[in-house]
Parts: sequence; C-alpha cells; structure tokens
Amino acid sequence: MAGTPEFDLYRPAEEHDLLRQSVRALAEAKIAPFAAEVDEQARFPQEALDALVASDLHAVHVPEEFGGAGADALATVIVIEEVARVCASSSLLPAVNKLGSMPVILSASKELKERCLTPLARGEGQFSYCLSEPDAGSDAGGMKTRAVRDGDAYVLNGVKRWITNAGVSDFYTVMAVTDPEKGTRGGISAFVVEKEDEGLSFGAPERKLGIKGSPTREVYFDNVRVPASRMIGEEGTGFATAMRTLDHTRITIAAQAVGIAQGALDYAKGYVRERKQFGKPVGDFQGVQFMLADMAMKLEAARQLTYAAAAKSERDEPDLTFFGAAAKCYASDAAMEITTDAVQLLGGYGYTRDYPVERMMRDAKITQIYEGTNQVQRLVMARNLP
Repeated sequence: MAGTPEFDLYRPAEEHDLLRQSVRALAEAKIAPFAAEVDEQARFPQEALDALVASDLHAVHVPEEFGGAGADALATVIVIEEVARVCASSSLLPAVNKLGSMPVILSASKELKERCLTPLARGEGQFSYCLSEPDAGSDAGGMKTRAVRDGDAYVLNGVKRWITNAGVSDFYTVMAVTDPEKGTRGGISAFVVEKEDEGLSFGAPERKLGIKGSPTREVYFDNVRVPASRMIGEEGTGFATAMRTLDHTRITIAAQAVGIAQGALDYAKGYVRERKQFGKPVGDFQGVQFMLADMAMKLEAARQLTYAAAAKSERDEPDLTFFGAAAKCYASDAAMEITTDAVQLLGGYGYTRDYPVERMMRDAKITQIYEGTNQVQRLVMARNLP
C-alpha cells in the first residue's frame, strides 16, 4: 500500500522526519523543563517562545515571500505535535500564530500581508484570532461587535471572548458586523487590529482547568479606529474567510491533541515498566497491556487522520471541511481517553501534580472544546459527508 497515490498524499517525507527529530530535541531540552512550572504558576511560557523563535519554529507556515519558512501543512502539524508532547500551553504559540494569520494568508492584500506576516516570520509579533463573543460561541454568526465606516477607516466597538494569547500578541484578526441586515451572508467583515491601536484593551486572564500557560482574555474595542487598508479582503467576506480559516486550523488542534496523547502514553509506558506490584512490573499484567494497546491504537488512528487532513489542507481540496472537522473531533476525543487512562495506569500517583499525566489530562480537555466543540464538529461532518 505504501506506493499507492492515496497513501503518498500524507506519508511524511524524509524532511518531515528530520524536522520531527529537531523539534523533539528542542522541546525536550528547552521547553519540557519549564512545563510543570508554567502550569503551576499559570505564567506565559517565555522560554518556549524564545526557543521557538531562535529556531524559526514559531510560525513555519508563513510563505517564503514574506520571510517565512513556507512550510507545508504537515510540517506545521509536526511542530505543534512535538511541542504539545511536552507542553500543551507552549504548543499554542505556533498553533495560534497560524490561526490568527491564516485569514491574512487566505484573503488579504499583498500590502497587508507584508505589514503583518513579515514581522510574524521574524518573531517580532504574534497573532491572535478574535471570533467568539460572550453571546456568540458555537453560533459565531450571532456576533455583535460592530465596524462602522468613517471616511478612510472603520470604527470598531464590541467585546471578544476566549481569545488565546490576548495581551501578548501584537496582531489581532477581528471579525465584526459591517451590515446587520445581511448577517453571515455578506454582513461580516475581517480586520487586522494592532496592539497599539487606541481604544483596544484586555480583560483579566481567565482561570482555567488546563493550558494555564497560554493567557486567555477578553478583548475590548472602544471606538478603535482601523484604516480601511487593514480590512482583510472585501467588505462582507469576513465570515466566509473565518470558516475557511477553521477548515485549515482545526487540523492544528488535532495535532495538539495527538501530541498531548503521545506524551501521556510515553510516560505511562515507562512507568508501568518500572512500577512493581505482586513481585513483577505492572506492565506484565495482561489488563495493563490491553489498556496500552488500546491507547496506542487510538493514538495512531488519530495521527493518521490528522496527517491525511493536513494533506487535504495543503492542496485545499473540496473535502477539507469534513476532514478538518473529523481530525479535530477524533483526535481530541482520543486524547481525552488516552490521558485519562494514563492517569489510571499511574494509580494514586497519576492523580498528583508530582507526575505530568494529570496536567496532560487537564490540557487535553480543551481540545474537545475550542475551535468548535466536538458536537459542532459532528454537525459539520454530517453536512459535508464525502
């Protein structure tokens, strides 16, 4: 089967294997040592950002013409997967940089791309994505943030909620209503708001179950004046751009889930080989072996589906919407099951913060929720059956 066109669509090439090796080495040396502290103190993983920027791994998806690596979708997935294996919070650095900048890549003018993507590629500015609101989560089309034309600019007013890396990022892709009468069919537009824009402010960090090192805040727009040149695409195309973006970036959440699950499985495997009960390693018991087998099976299925979806993303294929939703949904469900089983395999120790699997279990939960709950993913899949 290895030679069939279908398999070659997403089989990692030699350069992907080399990339994995280099990212894993960096993650274990420069990110893993701080993962527990970042979680315990709920602080931004600055060490991870510095390491990723120094190795040009913070935004590998940026096209070469804007100073980026121009990496394909699978390479981006591998970077996120390997960082998430040791620290889920840190994996959101490259993941959210792609989420925030993808609308610009898909729809913006060349001038706007140069303004935003060039500093992103250099590590001089991060991106966030502002879609959700207090009353518009799964129903993103119900947003209330307004953008009113005023001469050669638009004036934005409203609130966005659950914004990852808010307050840290320098660029914010913001969806706002420009024509209330048209709704999602031409009434929503996309803009790039910059951190220094007057009237932009941020709420207090949310107190979360997991990914504590990734700040999540509300973003407030109080008469924020944005030049019309910072509109992404044409007026009224914002919602379509937002949905296209999620088709591509849900795969990064799948990658994060795969990485978290891999980290939990790796730790559990090592533990049951060393932990002895009844005179022999716990891993010698058939019940434990079956648990590990199921964990590994689900993980590999999630990985292959994620890589297949990455190939669809790279080629922007018609069935990407289905595959992106399927990868995100399956991988996150698998990660929740695998991390929970890892805690079980460590017994009482797994329930303590002295071991990393309880953090991984908490971190895995959000992958079932953000960028569209898994209930919404199932709706998306049902409406886009191949």
